[in-house]
Amino acid sequence: MKTYIIFLSPLILVSLIGCITTRTTRVDNSPGRPTVYEDVSTSGSLQGVGIESQDIASMTDKMMRDILSTRVLAGRPTVPRVIIDDKYFVNESSSVINKRLITERLMVGLNRAADGRMVFVERAAAEMVETERTLKRQGVVSEGTMGRTARTAGADFRLSGRVMSSDSMSSRTGAIARYHQIVFKMVDLESGIAVWTGIYEFKKAAQDDIIYR
Repeated sequence: MKTYIIFLSPLILVSLIGCITTRTTRVDNSPGRPTVYEDVSTSGSLQGVGIESQDIASMTDKMMRDILSTRVLAGRPTVPRVIIDDKYFVNESSSVINKRLITERLMVGLNRAADGRMVFVERAAAEMVETERTLKRQGVVSEGTMGRTARTAGADFRLSGRVMSSDSMSSRTGAIARYHQIVFKMVDLESGIAVWTGIYEFKKAAQDDIIYR
């Protein structure tokens, strides 16, 4: 068997390397799909079977109206103090969801619409509040304009809830159907009685290829 050794001139070698580099590093600068703003309360261009913006907007609006029409919460002679956060709001569904998207939107909507019929305790801010109270009492900072309170505000009611789902999938086509049931409860923090409950449910089917984050 004969072995052939081919010698290339430096000029030809540089030309070949340049061609290879050009072909492998070429970037496609053609225009892509432009960014489009979409209404969060309607179905967007990308849809799957998970919990999406229109579901969050619809359920929180419904729960807000229901809470404000409940006399034991919004019709009390003494304005109740309420905690609405995600600490006791549990996701047991197969959907990936940031629970705070639900509880924060509900709290903001209620705070705007309650018009003094209930007030909201921000329990997540307890450390921040205690730090400021300590600085005031040590004389490091002034008293501010609101005056002192003997203790920080306790709450009368707190939101709890649960996100649940049931899935079915076609082994032939890969299509998925998912039923969601989201339950909301307002619990009396002295007696443990659920003074209000609400439910939101929906079912979606799709050839699901959407990834939720």
